[in-house]
Amino acid sequence: MENYVVSALKYRPNSFETVVGQNSITTTLENAIQNNQLPQAMLFCGPRGVGKTTCARILAKQINDDNKSSDFSYNIFELDAASNNGVDDIRNLIDQVRIPPQTGNYKVYIIDEVHMLSGQAFNAFLKTLEEPPKYAIFILATTEKHKVIPTILSRCQIYDFKKISAIDIKSHLESIAKKENILFDDESLYLIANKSDGALRDALSIFDRLVNFTDGNITKELAYKNLNILDHDIYFETFELINKNDITNCLLLFNKVIEQGFSGQHFIDGLCLHFRDLLISKNSISQILLEQNENLKNKYINQSKIKGSNFILTAINLAEDCSYRYKNSKNQRLLTEICLMKLCSIENVEIKKKIKILSKKEISENIKNPIEIKDNKLKTAKTVETVETVETVETVETVEKLKNISGLSISSLRAKKNIENLNTEKQNKLNPDNNLNSIFDKITLIDAWDKFHEKLLSKGRKNLASILAISKPENLGNNEISYTLTNETNKIELERNKNELLSFLKAELKNNNIKIHIKVNKLKEKTFIYSSVEKYEKLKKINPRIESLRKEFKLNL
Repeated sequence: MENYVVSALKYRPNSFETVVGQNSITTTLENAIQNNQLPQAMLFCGPRGVGKTTCARILAKQINDDNKSSDFSYNIFELDAASNNGVDDIRNLIDQVRIPPQTGNYKVYIIDEVHMLSGQAFNAFLKTLEEPPKYAIFILATTEKHKVIPTILSRCQIYDFKKISAIDIKSHLESIAKKENILFDDESLYLIANKSDGALRDALSIFDRLVNFTDGNITKELAYKNLNILDHDIYFETFELINKNDITNCLLLFNKVIEQGFSGQHFIDGLCLHFRDLLISKNSISQILLEQNENLKNKYINQSKIKGSNFILTAINLAEDCSYRYKNSKNQRLLTEICLMKLCSIENVEIKKKIKILSKKEISENIKNPIEIKDNKLKTAKTVETVETVETVETVETVEKLKNISGLSISSLRAKKNIENLNTEKQNKLNPDNNLNSIFDKITLIDAWDKFHEKLLSKGRKNLASILAISKPENLGNNEISYTLTNETNKIELERNKNELLSFLKAELKNNNIKIHIKVNKLKEKTFIYSSVEKYEKLKKINPRIESLRKEFKLNL
């Protein structure tokens, strides 16, 4: 039985040309070697499995390549700082640095996971790293640059390794599969590339696992099953159901996902990524961000045409909010199901938002020209009925008919007030006497004012009634009325109900030209804030004998 070698070791790059996805760094290092401008201290930082240690070894080999001897193992020293992180380990390393190389030109010291060194070890290493011998080169590697102390960072030339793109990983896996005579399909290799999250070493490990699982014939179905990934078709079907507002089947589909052993978090995160891919598929320029095979790309592009960008953005916000709250939720399945219900109801919510609150003018026009609903939009239709027939219909009844036609309710308070005011005006139009411009005096005005005050009290609207009782209205003549309040708060409240008051006075005084001017006089406020005791004290200052009378007759305040 031959010794098996994993792909990560078997196909490990031995030159800068074979390093995958780090072209900028490999080019920089090659030029530095050729121009003899190689720094003596370098820091290779980046995610796991992207080629940091590999590049360090290739560099150590190439800088000694002009020597005919092929045995460079004595010139390369590797230290795993994760297990050798003490100050004594660094002191032993420093002692080795003092000895010149026996073969080759340089001694290369590769310290992996350098961020694991202790504080004392870092400090012991500083002087040697700042002024090393001419033949010594230090290459530090770490996945967590932020944990390396600044004094070390300032002494090193820093190389930031990036995650390898899914396309580069897929191409590399494809070349290995062909060399090993392994059957595959494109989508399965893309699944491996996306699952590895930019780490080529992880991708090669997953590839080896799938080769064993599929017996050398990697298919999309088997890759989904072995990698614990939800099939993309599930998300395409979910979006179709959301588009149809089909809550029932959407919940049944989610139940099917749960029965397959996937969590709600897994499903909702994948759905959020699906929405993201749909959004970038809408623009031909951003489609380059889709790291999928051609078949999936076409499916995304076709489905993205079904809905607009605003719909997809709303869906992303709902899914992302569900994902964020998932871990802290007491009923995680219910949270996910509610999210799916909201996703299926996005269109209905958008329609309600688009319906404007009908103004007085719009309602009046719609009374003469009833509206019809077509394609979820309000459109004015030519009425078949005569104007006289429509004129006899109550305003409120007409609005109710409009509500029944549209299937949507007008629930805002502003619309309610407009309807009440229009109802009053309609009654005025039906009563010819109300069209008179009758002259009224102060007494008649106050009587009408008091009637409205009593009407408010009978309806339990005590707040507005108390505002109308603060003072008496003044008749300025020319159909103009002035009313003075003591503060801005009362003025704002009265302004909100001004139309209702005005309609009542016009009907009561038979004058359609009445205007009300509301003013604020803060000096007048003092006349309303005195308590009974304060009033008594005020009177006592004017005439002290009042106190004697109170005591004599044993009166209480």
